[in-house]
Amino acid sequence: MGKQNDAGVFRLTSGCWAYRYTFVRDGKRISRESSKDVQGEPLKTKRVAIKARRAALEAEQESIRPAVAKRKTIQAVYQEYCESGRKGRAYETIRKQDSIWRNHLSGKFGSLFVDEISTAVINDYLSELYFEQGYSYQYTESFLKMFYLIFCQAHSRNYLDASQYNRLCVNRDTRIRMPKQKADEELDIVVFSREELNTMDSYFSGTNAETAYMLGRYCGLRINECYGLKWENVDLESGTIFIDRQMQYQNGLIKLVPVKTRHGRRTVYMNERLKAYLRELAVQRRQDEEQLLQVRLQNQKLIEDLNGKPIFSTELVNCLPNGKIQTVNSMKYHTRELKKRFGLEFKYHYLRHTYGTAMAEMNTPAHLLCNQMGHGNIKVTQKYYIALSKTGAEILKNNLNQL
Repeated sequence: MGKQNDAGVFRLTSGCWAYRYTFVRDGKRISRESSKDVQGEPLKTKRVAIKARRAALEAEQESIRPAVAKRKTIQAVYQEYCESGRKGRAYETIRKQDSIWRNHLSGKFGSLFVDEISTAVINDYLSELYFEQGYSYQYTESFLKMFYLIFCQAHSRNYLDASQYNRLCVNRDTRIRMPKQKADEELDIVVFSREELNTMDSYFSGTNAETAYMLGRYCGLRINECYGLKWENVDLESGTIFIDRQMQYQNGLIKLVPVKTRHGRRTVYMNERLKAYLRELAVQRRQDEEQLLQVRLQNQKLIEDLNGKPIFSTELVNCLPNGKIQTVNSMKYHTRELKKRFGLEFKYHYLRHTYGTAMAEMNTPAHLLCNQMGHGNIKVTQKYYIALSKTGAEILKNNLNQL
């Protein structure tokens, strides 16, 4: 026999393929091996052997799995998930899930039994959302994730048998999937030009949003990370910022909560310009604490930090000299002003796009930029290497002219 590969299949001396697998039944470890498919035909290719092994293993698992305990509707499965399956989830994640369920899925799918849903029904629904109703690709993808979590919950409670679950969520050929993305939406990266950045540099200078602008411009922070930044997480000696929390509104209250994923928890490096700005801001803060003490005491706001610990707003980097807190809503006025004065379409997240694209154009290794941006998947980071800013286009033209 030939050498076995990682997939549990191996080549025979005859040139055909075989597979082996191991499973546990009644506490005993059992091994199986075969060189033929269910029709008794030899496995002539590696791909056929992998599929035959997968089918055989699923059949074994199905034979030892208890029968489906009880049929449940999708509504009942989702309610069980809400009660026991999403402990520890971020507040914003829970809010979005409930919004999608309440406004979209409940009426259309809630009364259906979870074991009667087909892949085609869900794929057609996702295509309808994206192509006919005009939802963005990213928003449509959140519906796909909802179906995955519902089916996973159903399978874990034995409301879906293994073959049904594998067909819907595991097997590459049959599982539910997103529709093909529109060509004009594949790169949703918006990058400011050098002229636009110069305009914004001048506009934000001296405003109450200057600090937030600088953090987005030179660190690529997300807006919630920016406004949730505390001075204790800024290290001016090493030139680093530690991101471990973000600002959120929860039931009308301002809270600092953990960043959504472990990848979002990261150390971000500053350039010299931002470091100098924050160093000057720190000096000014100490002066304000002495000269505007009474005003700051009157205006400072008590907010909830991680683990429910109360802190004052004056501990945040984005706090005005008089002690008033700055929040994610503080940027809305400036968005309107930039549009009115300069015709500039501004979103804070575009600063992040611009930062990421500029770093990519300077040949920053993708794994380093991935960490700096706090991406959970390097494929997200690679978008910045594909996106082309106006500056990048000029570089490309110059290089072409040198051929």
